[in-house]
Amino acid sequence: MLEAGPFCPPAPVPRIEHLRPLALLRTLWSNPIEAWTREHFERAIVISHMPFAEVVVVSDPVAIRRVLVGNRDNYHKDPFQKRMLTVLRNGLLTAEGDQWLSQRRALTPLFTARIVRSFVPMMLETIRGLIERWRSRDGEVIDVAYELTELALAVLERTIFSDGMAEKVPALKGAMRIYFDSLGRIDPFDVLNLPDFVPRLARLRARPALKLFHRTVDEMIVMRQRTLDGRSALRPHDLLTLMLQARDPESGRALDRAEIKGNVITFMAAGHESTANAITWALFLLSRSSIWYERVVAEAARELDDPNETLLDRLVDTRAVVEESLRLYPPLAAMSRIAIESDELAGQPIRRGAIIVVAPYVLHRHRLWWKEPDLFDPKRFSRRAREAVDRYAYIPFGAGPRGCIGSLFAIQEATLAVAAIAREFDLSVAPGHEVWPVHRITLRPRNGLPMVARWRGKDVRFGSRDN
Repeated sequence: MLEAGPFCPPAPVPRIEHLRPLALLRTLWSNPIEAWTREHFERAIVISHMPFAEVVVVSDPVAIRRVLVGNRDNYHKDPFQKRMLTVLRNGLLTAEGDQWLSQRRALTPLFTARIVRSFVPMMLETIRGLIERWRSRDGEVIDVAYELTELALAVLERTIFSDGMAEKVPALKGAMRIYFDSLGRIDPFDVLNLPDFVPRLARLRARPALKLFHRTVDEMIVMRQRTLDGRSALRPHDLLTLMLQARDPESGRALDRAEIKGNVITFMAAGHESTANAITWALFLLSRSSIWYERVVAEAARELDDPNETLLDRLVDTRAVVEESLRLYPPLAAMSRIAIESDELAGQPIRRGAIIVVAPYVLHRHRLWWKEPDLFDPKRFSRRAREAVDRYAYIPFGAGPRGCIGSLFAIQEATLAVAAIAREFDLSVAPGHEVWPVHRITLRPRNGLPMVARWRGKDVRFGSRDN
């Protein structure tokens, strides 16, 4: 059913106050966002006493700021989260202390607005390749989630390894998909806090893929370093070159080989998931809203053919759609910290050793901070309305010093892709398919997102949807 105005997209609707331990374990394994209860969306702080620790779910913006910024030295990433992300070691996502600080200072200049905007031509050219493939399948059912995952990987390949990567190793693309699909699944052994030497069933299948991926990245780094050390004037403008040249401005230290590889893998693993799902959810939500589809199409027709450095600033309506999509389906659905010492958050005493959970999925739909929080309404992110949104009530990419370094990169790519695809295609969910979010690294549609893609050429006019 096509909606004219704001509508309520599919998502778990909490009706219960709590889950029993075995039911909670099963839910965490299958789909963690279904474990949230009504209480979490109505109260600023919810404290639960679990077998392994006291868990404090914090949804108060002032308290979140204290955890992530004001008193962040007291809140470290907990062992459970580190264990899930162990294959992303040495990168910004898992590094701590001085190693993290030095990396962050060295890598921050790589993601300034000026550098990110310089990648617009690469992004648009890769998006055009996807559009050409879809044109040849006019009227067919396309798994948009799968296609956009391929797009996001292709963009990252091109912006990190501008001289190519997957084509050098034919088996790499399949290995990357197996590897990335295994990340982010909560294993029962992790929840039970079993030692790291106990194999995690959820990640065993990815071991061969992990080895191939790591070996290929190592080889690419060595080859690029040789290019930069040589006399060749050809120095590719991409993130790998920038990483190899990066220095901590305070210490002058360069990233070592393990740190460069760790960050390449982190950017590809976490970055492609975040961006692909941001585009996927935005296109799904647009397909349900005729008013916003028309606005995005009109804006894209007006602005996309002038891709200069101000393009992102001119795609106002499209960016509002992307930001509202990120509110409803944030890529970072939950993050956790461990309290090193006792503290107080929103008037509640916090014990030493407590696990603090900040869940953007809950925060963005919280009854205390948002009006009609379950509705899709991009007007919340118009230029004037956006200013009224509390900085710590909307954190799709985290916040504070450990917020996602590539958030502008992701928003730019998602906005360009949504505008370009909406201008060219009329999309509708395939008949009989139920759309439902599932939490892995990010929130992705369960069983993909099959959509009928009709090219809006001379024979297909906007508004010709069958639904």
